Amino acid sequence: FLSFVAEFCCGFFVILILGNFWFLAVLYLLWLYLDWETPCAGGRRSQWVRGWTVWKYFREYFPIHLIKTSELNPNHNYLLGFHPHGVLVAGAFGNFCTDPPFKNLFPGLTPYLHIMPIWFGCPFFREYIMSAGMVSASKESVSHVLNNKGGGHASVIVIGGAEESLNAHPGSLTLNILKRKGFIKMALKHGAHLVPVFSFGENELFKQVANPKGSWLRNVQEKLQKIMGFALPLFHARGVFQYSFGLIPYRQPIHTVVGSPIPVKQNLNPTTEEIDQLHALYLQKLKKLFEEHKSNYGIPAHKSLIFE
Repeated sequence: FLSFVAEFCCGFFVILILGNFWFLAVLYLLWLYLDWETPCAGGRRSQWVRGWTVWKYFREYFPIHLIKTSELNPNHNYLLGFHPHGVLVAGAFGNFCTDPPFKNLFPGLTPYLHIMPIWFGCPFFREYIMSAGMVSASKESVSHVLNNKGGGHASVIVIGGAEESLNAHPGSLTLNILKRKGFIKMALKHGAHLVPVFSFGENELFKQVANPKGSWLRNVQEKLQKIMGFALPLFHARGVFQYSFGLIPYRQPIHTVVGSPIPVKQNLNPTTEEIDQLHALYLQKLKKLFEEHKSNYGIPAHKSLIFE
């Protein structure tokens, strides 16, 4: 959905340039230049946009549910690690970029979904995603959110990133996380409590063309991902009036479970050992969260998370 909107916005910008409204395009480019740093400085959210009725229907389509397992004290700042990435990241968008799911369950906390900086270079589209509460995934941006002295801010980071979307097959429980420790370092530097989040059903929304590691397709996808910064999974689902083929996601329920916070004491210069120790604890808590809730959402007892 976001890719479609981005393409539409870029197309509209090209029309302005080629048409009789080129002066509007020039004015917007000036605005873009002056506003370039905003995605790294907390964005520019709009409660009106976040509350659009269309998002209610978006959440009900799957449907999307947000499950609370523990209180999050609004006097602290939090870093929420979201898993898995999936193809659409529907659970992250539906729960953290629209109201009222998160606001009702965690009053006093403001969520910021961090996404790839490349999206903020898209004309007009950047204005929309910032209004929904999305900000850059850069270190500067995460620091800005977590540096709120009064607490009440929650950085939401999809830990597996674009690379993990290539594993987004129905039934897959593989997470790209063993080498991803930057979020741990940020949590330590800012004393932000860590919260594991697992979104059951995220990988069930699309069927992806088989791309096992080592295959020519996977090799091409990984090379393109390194060049462009984002992955290109080849996926399909259902159509508007038929269920055999199309790009509309399947109607599969998504249950995004927010775990208990891991208290983190601020450490401006954490050592590698300290980062590894907290990372190991995070993995332990994430696995425990999954194991405690998997039976509620159709995961067989013999299946467990795979960390790569």
